[in-house]
Amino acid sequence: MSTLTLGVIGAGVIGSSVAHAAAASGCAVTLVDTDATALDAARAAVRRHERLAALLGGRGPRPLDIRLSSDLTDVAGAGFVVENTTESEAGKRELYPLLDKVLAPGVTIAANTSAIPIARLAERLTDPGRVVGVHFMNPVDRIDMVEVVRAPSTSDGALADVEDLLDRMGKRSVVVNDAPGFVINRVLMPVVNLAAAVVADGVATPNQVDELFKGCLGHTSGPLRTADLIGLDTVVRTLEVLHEHYGTAEFATHPHLRRMVAEGRTGIKSGRGFYSYDGN
Repeated sequence: MSTLTLGVIGAGVIGSSVAHAAAASGCAVTLVDTDATALDAARAAVRRHERLAALLGGRGPRPLDIRLSSDLTDVAGAGFVVENTTESEAGKRELYPLLDKVLAPGVTIAANTSAIPIARLAERLTDPGRVVGVHFMNPVDRIDMVEVVRAPSTSDGALADVEDLLDRMGKRSVVVNDAPGFVINRVLMPVVNLAAAVVADGVATPNQVDELFKGCLGHTSGPLRTADLIGLDTVVRTLEVLHEHYGTAEFATHPHLRRMVAEGRTGIKSGRGFYSYDGN
């Protein structure tokens, strides 16, 4: 299989994980973020991924082809781009015309978003057919299913490019049609919202909620442990996007979630969320 040059925009938890997974599959990756702190964290995350892969594979660390940059023009030669910036429609819509100028015509852009309609992002390009929604789940290296979102304008070629990349990365996919939240988050976010309400009302502890979902429904992880993994700040932003588009009560963020985020309890990445991650 020939080497694919891949640009990943956004060096957060998911972005750095996608960059590592793609590089491990043989891609030459350029990971771009304007935030120096995010790039430093991504550099450390890539090293951790390499050490873990070496440990699980029983071999010495294998250097991966990942270049870190703060300059968007460094993805100009990429044959495929994954856009993974913060879940802000305004920010993403500002980025897409810049990508339109930097990338060669026909290069597919995979928009990794939790809830923003792909059509809203694609319309910012001269060729909206090049955009496909690709919703990677965290942790990227352990979850092999990817939600792929086809907007009305998405071309057959762009969809095929995405399927080729995911196959290269050892991922499976389900292709769904475009709508705010798609399938996973349109269903999951109200569940998390209501689970937070149950905890806030003193009906059950986070662990009791999650144990019931696992024991009664066969889930491998309950909604609140999952929310901690996603990041409660991301959960809140996703609920806000969904509420803006649908306007219905199930997407109105519960005050308990907002309070936790305001206190810095955003989940695994901060060490505290519905659970504590200090080693206890």
